[in-house]
Amino acid sequence: MSQEAFEPETPHLDFAGTTPYEDYVRADVLTHLQHTLSDDPGEMVFLVTTQVMELWFTVIVHEWETAAEALRRDDVPTAVAALKRSVRELEALNASWKPLGQLTPAQFNSYRSALGEGSGFQSAMYRRLEFLLGEKSASMLVPHRGAPRAYAELEKALHQPSLYDEVVRLLARRGHAVPDEVLHRDVTQRHEHSDAVEAAWTAVYSGDEHAELARLGEALTDVAELVWRWRNDHLVATRRAMGAKAGTGGSAGVAWLEKRARKNVFPELWTARSHV
Repeated sequence: MSQEAFEPETPHLDFAGTTPYEDYVRADVLTHLQHTLSDDPGEMVFLVTTQVMELWFTVIVHEWETAAEALRRDDVPTAVAALKRSVRELEALNASWKPLGQLTPAQFNSYRSALGEGSGFQSAMYRRLEFLLGEKSASMLVPHRGAPRAYAELEKALHQPSLYDEVVRLLARRGHAVPDEVLHRDVTQRHEHSDAVEAAWTAVYSGDEHAELARLGEALTDVAELVWRWRNDHLVATRRAMGAKAGTGGSAGVAWLEKRARKNVFPELWTARSHV
């Protein structure tokens, strides 16, 4: 038998234009979006890591919007599947802090001036992610007034029920006593703790742990835990790189991040556990 019989088949290498891979992934666009503003080699790592974070925000927003839409249709399995996918994506997002988590103040200061007034809190996609969690704030639309598409998307998200609003409405449809003032609250406002919602989750967790609502609760808890870890990892990375100095873009830096890190996402899912 000839040697040629053992050689792998040669892949198709000749294309009339760009490759089908490039047409689908747009890798050439992605890998030429990096325009550093300093001569420090560390800025490239910071810029690419930040861009990767934006891509993960985009995927997670897609998953949570999918879950919210499924809950509106009472399709809990589809919602849970989207939430579980987002857990893996949140893990990857949180790992994005690894390249930045060891920055010394001198290393960060070497290119910090390139950021100017730029700050992570100005991210429109991250703001959509926060809105889906129930962390609504109309004032956070203000930085995006000069970007029509981002502003329109954020304004729409502000006025839509959050993912957690849809969860609470599902609890009510499944027979739990959620009062009208919670079900018909102003969804442009931040979600606040409700004793009635806490009681509903207490009842869910006191029942069959394999029931549909219990599985939904655990998927949401996984999400909430990883959001908390994201905020804490952000806090630690910032504290390590710049201490207690004011943040870029006029933010309070570590002080603002500390306040955010103390807040629980989906609060009744946590407090209900004390009553089971």
